[in-house]
Amino acid sequence: MVGFAPGGPNDIIARAYGARLAESFGQPFVVENRAGAAGNLAAEVVARAAADGYTLMLGSTGTNAVNPALYANLPFDPLRDLAPVSVVATSPSALAVHPKVAAQNLRELIALAKAQPGKLTYASAGSGSSQHLSAELFKQAAGVDIVHVPYKGAAPGITDLLAGQVDMSFAPVANVVPHAKAGKLRLLAVTSASRSEFVQGVPTVAESGVPGFDVITWYAVFATGGTPAEIVNRLNSELRKIAQLPQLKEQLAGLGIDATASASVAQARAYRDAEVERWGKLVRALGVKAE
Repeated sequence: MVGFAPGGPNDIIARAYGARLAESFGQPFVVENRAGAAGNLAAEVVARAAADGYTLMLGSTGTNAVNPALYANLPFDPLRDLAPVSVVATSPSALAVHPKVAAQNLRELIALAKAQPGKLTYASAGSGSSQHLSAELFKQAAGVDIVHVPYKGAAPGITDLLAGQVDMSFAPVANVVPHAKAGKLRLLAVTSASRSEFVQGVPTVAESGVPGFDVITWYAVFATGGTPAEIVNRLNSELRKIAQLPQLKEQLAGLGIDATASASVAQARAYRDAEVERWGKLVRALGVKAE
């Protein structure tokens, strides 16, 4: 189950792993897109499925770490009813600014923002989106006041950024690298703890004056809560093997996505729980709600 439309990163990752799981198990893995409610419709299908390992979800930071705090009345318990199997991919964002912004690097941007509080604007895909929350974490960590301009999706926000209607955005690297190469945007930093091969030469936020900053979008496979341990462990084992396949790594790297895998089911669960706590704390502090 994929909670978003075909062609996006969730869908591409699910199909890449699904095709290879089919080879591993000798039976088809069918990817079904159930878009809507920020991924909650697909999550509910898996949460209510039989706990036999036959119904899985390709979840992500938004659906499985942000949504539990963002949506007050979900018809299922995201922690109890969805069992992490393995993180399977990660992707950093890049802080992109319009060329009109008088900052050649992140330190200069921070200095500019502190000199002009409330003047610089940033686009996001909407309140509670990863772009919004990444920027809010940056605001807290860097001690700056920049203004949120929410859009109905990432694409219109990028359009206005390119037009100079907004000053910056924390956007998926694949969305902004082509524009940066064309000279239409300037990439100041990537949000991950280490530099990205996809945007070589661009420093991290952490090494550019905001120590400890580390924000990535992660993607993980989930089973229905209560699925027997031997089934979940077997799936984790196969996903670890698939994540090492050169062809898969190359396929995802072309989109700015790194294939990876959790060393164990326990590690996947601990990571999910820590992310739920991290993002939930921020969502509650901001008072962001979705209905």
